[in-house]
Amino acid sequence: TRRRGRHERNNDELTSFALRLCRCSSMCMKTEEQMASKGVPDSVALLLFFVFWYAGNMKYNEYNTNSLNAVGGKTAGMTMTVATMQLGVCAVYALIMWIVRINPAKLFGLQAPSRQDPPKSTSSDLVKTVPVGFCSAGAHACTVFALGGDPLFGQIVKSGEPVLAAIVNTLFYGKPPTATKAMCLPVIVGGVAFASLKKIDGSYALKFDQTALVFGMLANSFAAFKGSENKKLMSDAGISERFGGVGNQFAVTQILAFLICLPIMFATEGAMFNKFVELLTSSKDLQFNLVMSGLCFYLYNELATMTLKVTGPVTASVANTAKRVIVMVYMAAVTGKALTDEQKIGAGVAIGGVLLYSVIDDLLKSKRKKKVA
Repeated sequence: TRRRGRHERNNDELTSFALRLCRCSSMCMKTEEQMASKGVPDSVALLLFFVFWYAGNMKYNEYNTNSLNAVGGKTAGMTMTVATMQLGVCAVYALIMWIVRINPAKLFGLQAPSRQDPPKSTSSDLVKTVPVGFCSAGAHACTVFALGGDPLFGQIVKSGEPVLAAIVNTLFYGKPPTATKAMCLPVIVGGVAFASLKKIDGSYALKFDQTALVFGMLANSFAAFKGSENKKLMSDAGISERFGGVGNQFAVTQILAFLICLPIMFATEGAMFNKFVELLTSSKDLQFNLVMSGLCFYLYNELATMTLKVTGPVTASVANTAKRVIVMVYMAAVTGKALTDEQKIGAGVAIGGVLLYSVIDDLLKSKRKKKVA
């Protein structure tokens, strides 16, 4: 009887062990399947997101320049039309994502695409999103005008965005920069100012593309307002939840920006619209560059968001600074227009000032922590 009892206990233990082994193997198989379906590890995907964010930004600038050249350049009177149609491409892309309920952005990181259901936003939510959409429309349109004036100098002016952000946040939102950040602003302004100089007959004089300067500054102002309005909007937990993620909020913003730009386009360049349609239907060069500039604009912004939300503030600042430099070098190669010595020095000072502005508070905080420790 004792032997039989021992035998039964051994059998029970073996059965229990076998069941645990089966469960472990089943869990391992599920984990492997999930990893296979997910794709490459997140660290590899993040690196690829960085690469395609930079590549998308570079290609956007190239396609944008080609689109403007295809309609006759900055004096053709169709810059606003090009900017609006780019946002139209963004709107169509967003609607297609909602129809198929798939966001393919993660494919750039060799991972499975994520599900993207349409937002459950109310009409009140959309009304509250209009200020962000308006600022997004203004920032995009003014950027297209600035880069159409001079793709290289426009990028230098755009690098001065923190200066306008500091002014806007101080005057309109009661959020001035810290004293250490404020000390960096003259460096950025000085860099942009020096890039505007040109040596003529042995002496320096201001010589720059006025369109690039004016619209670059306006683009920076709209971008500053957009950032603050976006923070205010997404601080409402209910709105954020109904959007169902940053991807949907960005999609809604782009659709609103397109709808806002349409009446402005017809009011300012309506007389040229028939000519634009003729060019669009007859020029494959314009068709290709217009669609690709819109797609690149949407995708590089989405990849930037995916990248920066999982990196620290210092990494994000360095990445943004590096992107600006890489884009300028790339556009100089594409357009065949070399930067002057003054532009090189000025751009270096301005971009260096932006980097310092972005990281100085974090660097000082870490030093204080070390001293305390």
